[in-house]
Amino acid sequence: MLRVETGRSWGGCRGGSRRDFLRVGMAGMGSVGLPAILGAKAAAAAAGRPTKDTAVILLWLDGGPSHMDLYDLKPDAPAEYRGIWRPIRTNVPGMEIGELLPKQAAVADKFSILRSLHHDNGDHFTAAHYVLTGRGGPNGSNTAGKNPGVGAIAGALCGPRKPGIPPYIAVPHASSVGLRPGYFGGSYLGSRTNPFEVEGDPSARDFRVRDLHLADGFSLGRLGARHDLRSGLDRLRRDVDASGILDSMDSFQREAYSLVTSDAARRAFDVASEDEATRELYGRTNFGQSTLLARRLVEAGSTFVTVHSGGWDHHWDLEKGLTSRMPEIDTAVAALLTDLDRTGLLETTMVILCGEFSRTPRMNDGGNGGAPRSMGTPGRDHWGNAMFALVAGGGIKGGRIVGSTDARGERVKDRPITPFDLHATIYHVLGIDPTTHFLDHSGRPVPAIDRGEVISELF
Repeated sequence: MLRVETGRSWGGCRGGSRRDFLRVGMAGMGSVGLPAILGAKAAAAAAGRPTKDTAVILLWLDGGPSHMDLYDLKPDAPAEYRGIWRPIRTNVPGMEIGELLPKQAAVADKFSILRSLHHDNGDHFTAAHYVLTGRGGPNGSNTAGKNPGVGAIAGALCGPRKPGIPPYIAVPHASSVGLRPGYFGGSYLGSRTNPFEVEGDPSARDFRVRDLHLADGFSLGRLGARHDLRSGLDRLRRDVDASGILDSMDSFQREAYSLVTSDAARRAFDVASEDEATRELYGRTNFGQSTLLARRLVEAGSTFVTVHSGGWDHHWDLEKGLTSRMPEIDTAVAALLTDLDRTGLLETTMVILCGEFSRTPRMNDGGNGGAPRSMGTPGRDHWGNAMFALVAGGGIKGGRIVGSTDARGERVKDRPITPFDLHATIYHVLGIDPTTHFLDHSGRPVPAIDRGEVISELF
């Protein structure tokens, strides 16, 4: 394992730190997923499948954002359903979204909305696993992930689009329902396929990605000497290895070394070098600057980048929660689509905004099982029977509504769409064969997705 000293942050019993070293390249090499990944790559090459220069940015609203208040308002429904806010017009004739999204309304021609997404489950863990992995399995009593996340598969199969940058990155971290990396992780593909977690607050004045900086006294020359020594030892071992795994390990070591010594990676992560007008466009918030950093990372060559926003479980105080949170989401999403379009990256970068489920169409009384308003003002509870996803870029046409819900927003009315279909669409954008198989922990072959069709109306 290549290890790079990065300084102390937590003292152990031997005076060391669990952040004293950057462990790169070898984590998870013993996983059953490694041979499967190598085999899948080889099969794709043998089949002559073209490599697409495309990327994905997933903006994850952890906890479940309400479709009824954001992208599928029902102004004619009874008051306890239609909620607090009214729909507003967008720059696309006939397309309306919530009044909390005025900046997105001005760029609606750049995105489309899936209004009939559903998986019919209200458990945070089951729902998040469905949306992020395309399969069920976990629940509140057994939260362990069962399958790799879509980003882990994309990063493993596609790799980075340019050298010297991680293929799969989480900004500022990967978290699903409080689990890290949770269902964003590689599961049986091995921890090597987990996202590179940036950590920290990109809007902070002193923000830096610690793992890309060497500790005092540890020079690139010393790092290079260790790399050369390790490479020589690996060459000796490869002479007696028939499996090819050591060759792949050497490849991963080179990727790790390239990351740590890469000027491209350090420049991409240096969000402070962005011009002030662009930083203001995204908003000087954690989410806004994280979204800007995501754009810089796909521009630098990363294939799949996630941006995390927590705190969307509004069982009460929905009005207060959305009023405070939506401006930063509205600003960042509108800025990202505008910026990607301006730089020519929107055509090759798919953007997704979603959470694990939605909220109940009927508002509650704010009691959460107790007396009315005992917890706060009214909110909405868990709802997986009707939810939304905003999608854009990567060849997706903007200004479209796919599917609809009934008059009260409770159920899908037409064109039902599942997370399987969303994953099939992601794989289509990235050029990944969805029938690609991997071996799980038991050695059983498992396809990237069990079912699902590309959402053709988007293209």
